[in-house]
Amino acid sequence: MSFAKAQDLLKLAMMATGRTGVSLEEIVDEWGCSHRTAQRMTDALHAAFPQTEVEDGDDRKRRWRIHAKAIAPLLTPSAQELAALATAISTFEAEQMTAESATLRELQLKVLALLPPGTGTRLAVDEEALLEALGRAARPGPKPVLNREVNVAISEALKGPFLLRITYRRRTQDRPSERVVAPHGLLLGVRRYLVARDVAKKAGRLQHYRVEEISSAEVLDESFEIDPSFSLRAHAEKGFGSYESEAEKGEVVWRFSPVAADHAKRFVFHPTQIVEEEKDGSLLVKFRASGHLEMCWHLYTWGKSVEVLQPAALREMVSGFQREFGALP
Repeated sequence: MSFAKAQDLLKLAMMATGRTGVSLEEIVDEWGCSHRTAQRMTDALHAAFPQTEVEDGDDRKRRWRIHAKAIAPLLTPSAQELAALATAISTFEAEQMTAESATLRELQLKVLALLPPGTGTRLAVDEEALLEALGRAARPGPKPVLNREVNVAISEALKGPFLLRITYRRRTQDRPSERVVAPHGLLLGVRRYLVARDVAKKAGRLQHYRVEEISSAEVLDESFEIDPSFSLRAHAEKGFGSYESEAEKGEVVWRFSPVAADHAKRFVFHPTQIVEEEKDGSLLVKFRASGHLEMCWHLYTWGKSVEVLQPAALREMVSGFQREFGALP
C-alpha cells in the first residue's frame, strides 16, 4: 500500500469514528471518487480494522462505524496540526476573543497530555520551526480596544442562546443606556458588531451593536429561540462590511481599469459577486449589498483605477475624492 493510500485509509477510519459513522455517499463527496471506488475503500477499511461495524440506518443508507479507542494509538497529531492550533489561538487573542482563545488553549493542553511518551519533545521542536516560518505575530494595524468581560459575556450568551443585558451608547447619545437583547451572532472585521434583537421593541428587527460601545454586559438566565430559517452568513451578505441598511440595499457595479483588472481578479469584494471581463481589458464587479460608507472607505484605496457605475448615490459619494496612488491595495 502506498503512503498516500495509507493516509486516506486512516482518514476514512477517523470519519468512521463519528457518531453516525460514514456512508458511501460521504466517501464519494470527500474524495471525489466513484461509487465503486468508495466500496473498495470500505473493503480496505474492513481488512485493516476488523472491528468495523456495518449498520443500515432508517434512511436506508449503509454506514460503517469504528469505536474511537480502536484507532486512538494511530492518531498522534502532526507538528503541522499543532502549529495550526497554536496559530488559531494567537489569532483569537489578537482579535481579543478571549473566551474562544481560552477554550482552544484548554484543548491544546489536552492534546499535548495525550501524546505518547517521547513524542512531545520532537513535535515541539518541529512546531516551533513552523510557527516561526508562519509568523505568529498578528498583523499590525488600527483596531478598537475591547472589554474582556464584555467579550466573555457575549460568547456565553451566544452559546445558550441566552438574553443579554447590555449598557450601550449610540453615536447620537451622550450617555449610554441599558437594554436587553437577544444575540444572534457576531460580525468580525475592523470593527466588531453584535447582531441582536432588542426584546423591548415590537418590530423584532435585527440590529448591529458596536462591541466597543458596549460598556457592560450581563448574561441572563432566560433563554430564547432563534428562528430556524435565520442564517448569519446570509444576514452578513446583506452588507458590504458590517453595516446593513435595507434602504441602501441594491445593485452595485464597479469597473476596474485594464491596468488594475488582473489585481482586482484576486479579490473577493462580496460573496455574491459576479465578475465580467470587458473587451478593453477592464473588469466589471457586480453584487447586491448595502453599506455605502464602508464601500467608500475601500474604494478610496483603489484611487482612480476604479469607477462606480451603480448606485448613483455611491458614485456621488466618491466623486472628487479619487486620486493616483503608487500602488494598488
